[in-house]
Amino acid sequence: MDRVIAYVDGFNLYFGMKSMGWRRYYWLDVQQLARQLLRPSQQLVSTKYFTSRVSATPGDPDKNRRQNTYLEALGTLPDLSIRYGHYLQKRLSCGKCKATWETYDEKMTDVNIAVEMMADAFQDRFDVALLVSGDSDLSAPVEAVSRLFPSKRVVVAFPPNRVSKRLQLIATDSFVIGRRKFALSQLPDEVPKSIGFILRRPASWH
Repeated sequence: MDRVIAYVDGFNLYFGMKSMGWRRYYWLDVQQLARQLLRPSQQLVSTKYFTSRVSATPGDPDKNRRQNTYLEALGTLPDLSIRYGHYLQKRLSCGKCKATWETYDEKMTDVNIAVEMMADAFQDRFDVALLVSGDSDLSAPVEAVSRLFPSKRVVVAFPPNRVSKRLQLIATDSFVIGRRKFALSQLPDEVPKSIGFILRRPASWH
């Protein structure tokens, strides 16, 4: 069996689902999703989920609470680890009306994915790297793994509306994740933690 490690770009995946209006699938078991994408000759040995902590905003004061609940639910899954980047706050302004507002850029996710993928390749932890992302900034590590480890394969699973032509060109294989895979990969509505606390799917994600 080919060993597979899945590298999941959390925000790229989230914004792909959001672009389709798939709020009902936000309570996503990313480990099960990765299994859904495997071939019969492949075995998932690890799932690595990359994200950043969000903050509450005046327009969505429960945003961070929903994310915390979701990340805690993912934390109950075996053989899944979460790697964190960070959000950088910046102020934008309109050149015409002079209005200003705060926005955030996610930082470090692409770097964290690149470091993990290269380290795992060097330590021979996978035969196939399954990258769930459409971020063209990840072209460099995909290209490096293919060049330095010709026996290893990098397969890119694009979230909806997140296809990268560059990644398509350099990956061993690529495809877009279909809606049915998301529907078949939902966490239970109630996820128990080891201490007995019950994590529940946010009401707005039904």
